[in-house]
Amino acid sequence: MKMPNRDLLVLLKNEFMSQKAIDHEVECLNDILLIAESDEQFCVAHELVDRNRITSRPGKILKAIRYTELKPFRFLINKN
Repeated sequence: MKMPNRDLLVLLKNEFMSQKAIDHEVECLNDILLIAESDEQFCVAHELVDRNRITSRPGKILKAIRYTELKPFRFLINKN
């Protein structure tokens, strides 16, 4: 699996952790973030409003966010 290019600041309560343990901790955090940042989870957490219609269909949501700006009268609503 390709490791994402991101900077993580990991604060450790135990200062005596080995480098191997720290690397394992960072790898586990990356795995968790990959799942949380996936397209599937994005679509679960959002709805697309298009004038008078509300849709939760992943295909329509992903198609709408492909561009930097949404078309007029389209809104993304976070369900959280």
